[in-house]
Amino acid sequence: MSDSYLIKGGKQLKGEVILSGAKNVALKTIIAALMFKGDVILKNIPRINDVLDLVELVKSLGAKAEFKEKNTLVVNGGTLKNNRVDLVSGSKIRVSFMLFAPLLHRFGECFVPNPGGCRIGARPIDRIIKGLIALGIKVDYDPETGYYHAKMIAKPKGSYRFEKPSHTGTELLMMIGLMTDEKVEIENVANEPEIDDLILYLNSSGASIVEENNKIIVGKSKELKQKEDFTIMSDRNELVTYATLAVASQGDVTISPIDERLIFSFLEIMKEAGAGVEEISNFKYRFFYQGVLKPVDIETSPHPGFMTDWQPSWAILMLKANGSSIIHERVFENRFSYVEELKKLGANIEFVNTEVENPSSFYHFNHDKNKTYQQTIKIIGPSELHNAILNISDLRAGAALACGVLLATGESVVNGASILERGYEDFAEKIRKLGGEIKKV
Repeated sequence: MSDSYLIKGGKQLKGEVILSGAKNVALKTIIAALMFKGDVILKNIPRINDVLDLVELVKSLGAKAEFKEKNTLVVNGGTLKNNRVDLVSGSKIRVSFMLFAPLLHRFGECFVPNPGGCRIGARPIDRIIKGLIALGIKVDYDPETGYYHAKMIAKPKGSYRFEKPSHTGTELLMMIGLMTDEKVEIENVANEPEIDDLILYLNSSGASIVEENNKIIVGKSKELKQKEDFTIMSDRNELVTYATLAVASQGDVTISPIDERLIFSFLEIMKEAGAGVEEISNFKYRFFYQGVLKPVDIETSPHPGFMTDWQPSWAILMLKANGSSIIHERVFENRFSYVEELKKLGANIEFVNTEVENPSSFYHFNHDKNKTYQQTIKIIGPSELHNAILNISDLRAGAALACGVLLATGESVVNGASILERGYEDFAEKIRKLGGEIKKV
């Protein structure tokens, strides 16, 4: 099977990109659809590897999930017949962990393995398990099999406060709350726009979910039934990838459709770096090179801050900035797998130490004082990049590596294309439309 990109870099990228649907909404809406009565029609669903793997997993559990058009998926959970998630299938994608909700809804108990996905950090499951238990779900873990056994003793109720906000945890507990006969309150929740889109989807179909300050309240819901087709939001992570690549290549690219509220923090920092940013119309933006780029330091943080998923793409832009910039990763503890690979292209990047007064509260992962972390890099630009053979180890790092190669002179190979394609629809095709030379080999 072809799993590499052959790329000839060094070209200015120009043209237009039409964004695909958001990966982190597509996956959650598909899983939530299993709790609905009847068919659920989801539009703007990207045909990315994570979605395709989830569709196959859902079908293996007995449910129906079929694309009727390229990006329109029909899901029906009425035929669910298996409450045990296959270990191999579940290990492919992290979102498989959220199948707790529909399987408990249908069967009252289920068996779900430790989740897969990119190894960008520990992503502690314990916070989520504590939340399930707090809402009345009995959960046991078998270290020999790698399975969690969950059982619903009574209808979920009560409250849970996350020690640190969890995107996946917020969504899963919210979906568990849909089964309450009383009320479920989740505090210190994640506030990402993708969660808002999931709430919009659920409320439009009979759920009773209210966001209040930093809390989500789930009341007793009607039977979930879709009233009209639901179109998911565009992928803001995809926009950042193409926008930074456009400017770094000294090109000019128009990107749509995207709501400014999803990317305002990114737009501001792009302007600070001296990138050309123009709002052409509602939901349509132009990103272009307009002169020497300035180095800008960033720290990652949850929305509305600078997203952790954006920082590998920001590193690519800073390779072309005039001076040194710092990227400090606060969300995950293993997010710099691209650094050694970019060095193969000639990038001037090094790890540096950053003193933090209270790391356990400053970082969003579970910080271990007995462990050594590398959370900060310094990039010195502008770098003249040359060809190399690179290897992708996680999704967003993979996009950064492909973009780095597109800036380099000569012909390069990037191995592990399927990892990048877990989250990017038609990546090679979109690059070719911008004038880049890329093919799958």
